[in-house]
Amino acid sequence: MMPDIVPSPDANYLMDLLKRIISFKTVAPPGSNYEEIVDWLVPIFQEMGFATQKMVMPDEVFLARCSDRRLEGDRYNLLADLFVGAEKTLVIYAHLDVVPAEGAWDSDPFQAVVKNARVYGRGVSDCKGSIAALIAALKALIESGKPKYNLSVLLTTDEEVGGYSGLCYLTDLGLVKGDLMLCMDGFSDDVVIGSNGIIHWDLVVHGKSVHSGSSFLGVNAVERSIPIMNALMDLKKVVQARRSILPASSALEAVGKKNLMPIFNITMINGGIKENIVPDRCNLRGDRRVIPEESMDEAMAEIERTLKPIDVEFDLKFYPGYPPMSVNPDHPWVWEVREAVKRGMGFFPRLSGAQGSLDQAYATEKTGIPTCVFGVGRQLESNIHGQNENVRVADLNGFARFLIELLRA
Repeated sequence: MMPDIVPSPDANYLMDLLKRIISFKTVAPPGSNYEEIVDWLVPIFQEMGFATQKMVMPDEVFLARCSDRRLEGDRYNLLADLFVGAEKTLVIYAHLDVVPAEGAWDSDPFQAVVKNARVYGRGVSDCKGSIAALIAALKALIESGKPKYNLSVLLTTDEEVGGYSGLCYLTDLGLVKGDLMLCMDGFSDDVVIGSNGIIHWDLVVHGKSVHSGSSFLGVNAVERSIPIMNALMDLKKVVQARRSILPASSALEAVGKKNLMPIFNITMINGGIKENIVPDRCNLRGDRRVIPEESMDEAMAEIERTLKPIDVEFDLKFYPGYPPMSVNPDHPWVWEVREAVKRGMGFFPRLSGAQGSLDQAYATEKTGIPTCVFGVGRQLESNIHGQNENVRVADLNGFARFLIELLRA
């Protein structure tokens, strides 16, 4: 019996795809060039036999659900479905938007450059490299046969602003449908099966403005914020002493973090308008990362309980974002993904949780579809969201081989 011939992705085609995808400045905020990149992708998927839907979010939904004033223009998403008569459908998800490319780069961040066995450019690791590898893998696979799953590919927008208008919107429309799901918004260090939820909080301390020479006649909101910050910093110690049963990523284990941990941050402070004016308000903002063992509601209530005894006038608001996620590590899908990584990339990946928050968690919570998160890029090498974002060329090609191994019959 002749051994199975495994299709091989075309490395040159993959690189050409990546360079073209990077050239679309799909920066969020504001969310530019969304329609342009979707229009470019549609015929690529159609030529492979996919039925495509170019979806734009209605203005009334955008106004009702997207409160970020930095966002401008229409929100476009792409759905591409391939039915091959299989028993199960695999949903594959990635986002098309990228964070702004600020600071001094060594090369144009929107012109992918290959140097020293790496590709540099905004989004090469988060997560346009995964999309290029997916297309190259699908082309090679479909030319030699058909995948063992029906496929539903979702390429969406606004993930980088924690937006509703991408995967969350499609989930609520009932368009995230399948038996298994692969989120490519990950990294190549581990297969991620859990993540932290996120809550943004906004606190305004109120005071009374007067001339600073007679400050005793007013109420200094900046100074009144000090006991609040002290209480919140005490809470930070309590929160960050907790641990999830999920292991931390291999990269974080290298710096002493063995398990996924919750986080509490004060990240912004703004108060006062001039040195000789007593400020009448001080605005504190931050976030709370919630491990899967915690409740989003309880995390908010804990902050409220912490601040209740303080005799200071303030307003506190919460903006819950993506929930935490946790997938059964013994699910057959998890093992299937890990085995495909081993065959395609040459190593058996460990399982971990992500300290960050994922829109994938919203879809997983709403649909119950077993999910694995795996992508290109390395946590301690790729400088995701930073200057000179990069990915190993070997990881790009390896990720395409992993996808072929995962999908081939």
